[in-house]
Amino acid sequence: MKRNLAILGSTGSIGTQALEVVAANPDIFTVEVLTAQNNADLLIDQAAKFRPNVVVISNEALYDKVFSALDPLDIKVYAGEKSLSSVVQMESVNMVLTALVGYAGLIPTIAAIKAGKHIALANKETLVVAGELVTDLAQKNRVDILPVDSEHSAIFQCLVGEFHNPIEKIILTASGGPFLGKDRDFLKSVTKLQALKHPNWSMGAKITIDSASLMNKGLEVIEAKWLFGLTPEQIEVVVHPQSIIHSMVQFEDGSMKAQMGLPDMRVPIQFALSYPARLKSDFPRFDFSKYPSLTFQKPDVQTFRNLGFAFEALSQGGNMACIVNAANEIAVASFLRDEIGFLEMSDLIEDCMHRVSFVKTPTLEDYIKTDEEARRIAMEFSF
Repeated sequence: MKRNLAILGSTGSIGTQALEVVAANPDIFTVEVLTAQNNADLLIDQAAKFRPNVVVISNEALYDKVFSALDPLDIKVYAGEKSLSSVVQMESVNMVLTALVGYAGLIPTIAAIKAGKHIALANKETLVVAGELVTDLAQKNRVDILPVDSEHSAIFQCLVGEFHNPIEKIILTASGGPFLGKDRDFLKSVTKLQALKHPNWSMGAKITIDSASLMNKGLEVIEAKWLFGLTPEQIEVVVHPQSIIHSMVQFEDGSMKAQMGLPDMRVPIQFALSYPARLKSDFPRFDFSKYPSLTFQKPDVQTFRNLGFAFEALSQGGNMACIVNAANEIAVASFLRDEIGFLEMSDLIEDCMHRVSFVKTPTLEDYIKTDEEARRIAMEFSF
């Protein structure tokens, strides 16, 4: 049961909550590796508390700062993104939590799978960009990919004990974000501060903007296809503003299972890290009397076009989801810098879907080239 963890992206929202789970279960979890992109101060504090063997600061300019702080503690310090792919292969690591943001999670996750490490996957882009390649590698190397996203964790939990029963369809729930029910005229002038105020979840900036545009749900649709071996027709999205039912499975006899609970990411994080065990926790419990009504509605894909783009990418296959992901990362970054409007993010993504070279059966090298080409074209897009 003992898990020796490498936590990639330990200073982000998922990473910090994962360390809360680790701290509450010191007899089960040991931290071997912690990594961060730029937040050197928090990385140093985390390392001083959890005493990993190794830390990686991806921003090489911060290496000296981290090294000088942690060398007296006999903690090895490495820098640069290439180091991520090296440290996940350490013999002492048996599970890797990939909590990096965006495309950056792909190469280290592949390296970990090739090294036979089980994956707790919080980086949905890994499967969005190269789902077929990654799942084939996991099967070849007998590696489990355990979902951390609340929706995919919900589906997985509903399937425990049902793996021999075919799925008729899954229903991914979406909160609707801060702009639920708003029309395009309203969305033309929304600000990043408005978009960053999610009604239910506390997340990083990128995923919060994705949630507001429904792109996060679109990426989850693509991820679900690869995690659970589904066709696009077997995946449905419903808007559930209360975020209590995290997702559902419908079986061939018409019965349905739903996984419920308060919106707290520590629950799916802990389940992925401890599976197949369920560890006792002191997380807040759900009280039915405080939620007399749970509501559901269809998503507005005419206003929030990104969800439709994701289904289109899933149907086309090839490298189209990689194109959508890269374009979206540029679009979100541009929106957060106040360079483009909220609705223009979808315009940029659609333009890249038409202009970037399509590859029907891509290799890893094709995915890397596609990501580079899509980002270049996205940066050239003029509004």
